[in-house]
Amino acid sequence: MPITPFASRKGLTRRSMLGAALAAGAAVPLAAAARPAWAGPAAAAPAATRLTLPVPTGPYPVGTVGLRLVDRSRPDGIAGPGHFRELMATVWYPAQDVQRYPVAPWMPAGAFEAFVTDAGFSDLAGLVPLTAGHVGPPVRRTGRRLPVVVFSHGAHSHQGDHTIVVQELASHGYAVVTVAHQYDTYTEFPDGRIAVPLHDRQAPTLPGDFAADLRFVLDCVEMLAAGCNPDVDRRELPAGLLGSLDPRRLGAFGWSKGGTATARATLADERIRAGLSLDGPMQMNPPLAGDLDRPFMMVSAEFTRATDPEAAAFWSHLRGWRLNIQAQGAAHVSYGDNEALFPQVAKLYGWSGQQLQDVIGTLDPDQAVKIQQAYPLAFFDEHLRHRRGHLLDGPSPAFPAVTFLP
Repeated sequence: MPITPFASRKGLTRRSMLGAALAAGAAVPLAAAARPAWAGPAAAAPAATRLTLPVPTGPYPVGTVGLRLVDRSRPDGIAGPGHFRELMATVWYPAQDVQRYPVAPWMPAGAFEAFVTDAGFSDLAGLVPLTAGHVGPPVRRTGRRLPVVVFSHGAHSHQGDHTIVVQELASHGYAVVTVAHQYDTYTEFPDGRIAVPLHDRQAPTLPGDFAADLRFVLDCVEMLAAGCNPDVDRRELPAGLLGSLDPRRLGAFGWSKGGTATARATLADERIRAGLSLDGPMQMNPPLAGDLDRPFMMVSAEFTRATDPEAAAFWSHLRGWRLNIQAQGAAHVSYGDNEALFPQVAKLYGWSGQQLQDVIGTLDPDQAVKIQQAYPLAFFDEHLRHRRGHLLDGPSPAFPAVTFLP
């Protein structure tokens, strides 16, 4: 996949669109030149306005903890001799006694500043949206280990861009590990270094590199399960995290290039028992060398089997349980946090309904959020927990936009 920001068929990059959303959420009027041309003059936003994400629906509060990971099997030629692949990751988990712990930000403050500056909104530095997670509370223990799902973000994005899905899974009893793919992400390291996407064809930012990151994260999950701390700085972990993860119940999901990486990692690593792609282009280079006999689900929008030969070719290699659904009216960005952010932007700045649809598609935003909360959970519940429901059996009146593709 090209190492460039994803450009939708409407001509806007995802990064610039999300920057606009964050700008509105901060309630700071922006210069007209910094806004999308079609958005028109900026309306004055209420002084106390801030973007919010929907709260998860599960019964458990959510905790988070960051990890700095170094894969010493992969030298880092960009960083220079003696350096190895370095990643930031975050573990999300069901927690207890969260009241005394700070709320987790959507992005680290330094990374957020770089993100909004690149998007043309440098005056927003420090106004980081918050999540439903809390930093560092004890893990909720029930006598059984937690199933684990790892997440891979898209090109030129960040590990928080699908927080709706991530915190939903955690609120229902999953541990979810999100990874920031170095050189194609915005993140912040504990020593203050800020990482941004690198425009260098030699940088390890292909889907195969993302897939290798996911497989390394699985190694770190196994360390946590065995009671070992994989954080290279040996920072203290939340009480109960060590030994709480179940390495026998591992899943993976990703969006866009991260969806392609999820497919590659699932094909290559039998530890991943179920894989989910959110509108991944499935551009496999090198081509697929075998078939997949484990469950895999594709949630399509722009990269459909009918329009993209790569998606159709990947589907033909699925020999186990498989499912392909599509939400009618969904755009490429519809299966992430954008569906919750942009409707708020439209109200704050007086965008027309057509302008909003040009960004997020015609899928109803509230329905889009509910789809994100329901379908990944149902998929992993069925294939990691053996909790068979009926949502994946066929069309549901609760989700009229969702079509099951034969």
